[in-house]
Amino acid sequence: MKTLEGKVAVVTGASRGIGKGIAMALGDAGATVYVTGRTVAAGQAKLPGTIGETAEQVTKRGGRGIAVACDHGDDAQIKRLFERVADETRGQLDVLVNNVYKIPDPPAWGGGFWEHPISIWDDQVGIGLRSHYVASVYGAPMMVRAKRGLILNISSPAGGMYIFSASYGVGKAGMDRLAKDMAHELKPHGVAAVSLWPGAVKTEFVIEAAKTGNMDISKAESPLFTGRAVVALASDPKVMEKSGRVMIVADLAKEYGFRDEA
Repeated sequence: MKTLEGKVAVVTGASRGIGKGIAMALGDAGATVYVTGRTVAAGQAKLPGTIGETAEQVTKRGGRGIAVACDHGDDAQIKRLFERVADETRGQLDVLVNNVYKIPDPPAWGGGFWEHPISIWDDQVGIGLRSHYVASVYGAPMMVRAKRGLILNISSPAGGMYIFSASYGVGKAGMDRLAKDMAHELKPHGVAAVSLWPGAVKTEFVIEAAKTGNMDISKAESPLFTGRAVVALASDPKVMEKSGRVMIVADLAKEYGFRDEA
């Protein structure tokens, strides 16, 4: 059932990984999905996936995928993204998924924070948190005018416990707090903000890491599983009851009755 037919969504950082899974699930639900990211050509990044390929998948699955190149480290590019959405949709934006994230290169996880390059703060808190705020600043006005909408921050259990590094945890905790405080300010306007925690997810990065790191990812979630959680929330007429909260993907699967792709 196309529960989101006629709806407009923006998914940031959707060349691959969780963002791609979310975009595809929104396509299954019939939405128009603006897919953003920096990778526009195969081979441009170390991992497979481009925004064009994701947009194609959205369209094949029954939605309408629109690829927009955007470096979310550049505020001006984020602003232009939402100006384009507003222009092409006559000001309609129903779902904003703040997902974009920059994996430090090389990944600096483990050990002490004093042993890590300071640049990983900018990667994980700058791209992984600040850009979510900027996208919300430009996306929220369309929702406020319409008196409806949903902003989702794709976070992690690292918001509540130690995982990987101090900078990683601060970025995720910030996403959770951002959703909570945005929800407070958006409530009078009928717009919801929710932070979403996937479990371990079989992204392209994790699959590659598992090959060399002796990791067991057999029970990890697919990116599409998080996407189905996004669709369930966006389709729920009572989503305002969840606004400001941290929601766990596996818990939502039990509540709404969706399954992983496996």
